[in-house]
Amino acid sequence: PTTFSIGEVFGFDEDLLAFIPQPVLGIIVCLERLGSKSQYNSLNTGSPENYDKVSYYMHQSKVLDNACGIIACLHAVFNSPVVSTDPCSVLGKYRLENENTTPTEKCKSLESNTEFQNIHKTHASRGQSRTITSDQSKVKHHFIAYVLDKEGKRLVELDGTKAGPVLLEDCGGDVLRG
Repeated sequence: PTTFSIGEVFGFDEDLLAFIPQPVLGIIVCLERLGSKSQYNSLNTGSPENYDKVSYYMHQSKVLDNACGIIACLHAVFNSPVVSTDPCSVLGKYRLENENTTPTEKCKSLESNTEFQNIHKTHASRGQSRTITSDQSKVKHHFIAYVLDKEGKRLVELDGTKAGPVLLEDCGGDVLRG
């Protein structure tokens, strides 16, 4: 649909934020992990009690170890009230098949979805960076999504490596300034 757009944020100064189409309903952030994954996850583990605060949340497994970017995209898109998916598309079929499943079942479904994986591989091979496949300790960056809760008021961190969504603060419906 033409009701949404995807943009890149170059900084959080008000002058730079003015270039971003409004409202911002989700953002994907690439973080460099300076410590181990266990240290990172101990900062705030999220909670399964928060599953119902968002429309979509999935876990990330060792099978999907380098899929954090895709998972962040799914979190941002499937939690947006203005983005719809064609039910006949690979993304739309995945969404419909997992509408009423648990975060772990969503993960298992993506692990076994060869159609989704093949499309991803086709597009990922066009990228500019080499894929790290053997030594996972060399992976230093991680993608997570920030979206609004179902009420459109609170900022929520969605990271599939955590136990559940992390409720942050009331952001007045503005993901970038939250």
